[in-house]
Amino acid sequence: MANRLLFLPLSLLLLLLSPICALNPNPNSDKPSGAHTELIKHGFPTGLLPTNVHKYTVNQTTNEFAVFLHDTCRLTLPPDNYLATYSRKITGKIVDGRITDLNGINVRAFFKWWGITGIRSKGEDLVFEVGMVTAKYPSKNFDESPPCEGKHSSS
Repeated sequence: MANRLLFLPLSLLLLLLSPICALNPNPNSDKPSGAHTELIKHGFPTGLLPTNVHKYTVNQTTNEFAVFLHDTCRLTLPPDNYLATYSRKITGKIVDGRITDLNGINVRAFFKWWGITGIRSKGEDLVFEVGMVTAKYPSKNFDESPPCEGKHSSS
């Protein structure tokens, strides 16, 4: 009888805490975030964003989006191992197969930092735009969201 009396308050406590846990998901979870799901919806692989997405917004009328990371991060992008930095806030416009007006992702090439301004999905490839210059890579290289390697300032 004493065990049942102890079990009841413990069960009620767990029941009360479960909605709080649902509001604060583990940021290191392998489950894709809403931003990653949005990428898939528009024909892009989830690996264009790191795993530390905190939240995102998208205007369904203008297709403008903002992705918020827990912190800035640095990644090594496949296949050529370019160093990339992601700001805490990444903005742009997304439609099927195209991301434009991209701001917040920089890549280091030729001893200089360049802002990625757009990404196009073209068949099995992704075309990255850096101003007027483009580079094409197989989209399969971005199938998995990478974890951040560390903080980095692109200056």
